[in-house]
Amino acid sequence: MTGRIDTVTGRGRLKARREPYWARIEKGAFLGFRKLPEGEGTWIARWRDPEGRQHYRALGHHPDYDVAVKAARQWFTQCEGATPKAVTVAEACRQYVEDRRGRSGELSANDAEGRFKRHVYDARIGKLELAKLKAADIEKWLRGLIRKSDKDPDAERRSKDSANRDLVPLKAALNLAFRSGLVASDAQWRMVQSFGGVAGRRERFLTLAQRKRLFAAAAPELKRLIKAIALIGARPGEIADALTGDFDAKAGTLALSGKTGRRTIPLSPDAVKFFKSCGTDKEASAPLVARDNGSAWTRFAWRDEMQVAVRVARLPDDVVLYSVRHAAISEMIVSGMDLLTVARMTGTSVTMIQKHYGHLVQDHVRTQLAAVKVL
Repeated sequence: MTGRIDTVTGRGRLKARREPYWARIEKGAFLGFRKLPEGEGTWIARWRDPEGRQHYRALGHHPDYDVAVKAARQWFTQCEGATPKAVTVAEACRQYVEDRRGRSGELSANDAEGRFKRHVYDARIGKLELAKLKAADIEKWLRGLIRKSDKDPDAERRSKDSANRDLVPLKAALNLAFRSGLVASDAQWRMVQSFGGVAGRRERFLTLAQRKRLFAAAAPELKRLIKAIALIGARPGEIADALTGDFDAKAGTLALSGKTGRRTIPLSPDAVKFFKSCGTDKEASAPLVARDNGSAWTRFAWRDEMQVAVRVARLPDDVVLYSVRHAAISEMIVSGMDLLTVARMTGTSVTMIQKHYGHLVQDHVRTQLAAVKVL
């Protein structure tokens, strides 16, 4: 399918699609326009080097065709002086981390960066050029993350579940590279599927009695962190990153930054009272829920203190701080709070809530149905 991209009218008639509409500027040099479903389209330049390899450069938004051509020609001139360096998977991942840092904050960026450091940067897949990346390369990488153990029959399932979570940021990085014009097509990684039927339900539910034992066994500074999570169902890292200035006592709200971006949530009267007790007289840049020495929590610090508290409380070894979050989400659902509100409160999606806590929803529905008398 062809279409004119040199006029505003022509571009307006184009259908939205992933593949850009191309116009030849000169031999081996092309200007492309990618029509988006919503908003402005984006321009992309394509240049073929003497060896026949294609190179791409995202040009961003330009309202005028001639301006886009000028930007493309400037890049073509640079290309003729020195062949552009091919972008690798690892470089695309690094760009994604910086994009996350700017859009979603440190927590999201650090999570992705940690996964890339463990499984991409120094691996074979990280050294592959984006333009040469095949679905088979990604599938081989994904299979390489699987771990089996004769002593632990569930090890393979857990490792596949973990591999699926590692695949998510990799695909996100590749998609960003595609949108940025660093590669012409996203067809290869779109064909790669995650492992099916391996996500374990979050079984470790702490009963009220267990939660009270954990709280009683925790050190004073850990008590504050546990209570904060229990009151709002946030991730431990979101509470650790929250600043005093993020808490609005008058409005009864708290702004949090997490994996899904920044959100502002309403607080219950108990939560408002608790966060006030954490010290609203502190500097706005100080940690809201701080350690006894005033410093912010780190995952290593809360991990170590939780292990001690779990042993003292005589709870199962797999109880972690996230178990408190799971308990909070579960209690919200059981109390009858609608799933959309739960998802917004806790920084996740309705789909994820249904996936991990759907059994609780069904139980709650059964209880409600039992109270319905029709005849």
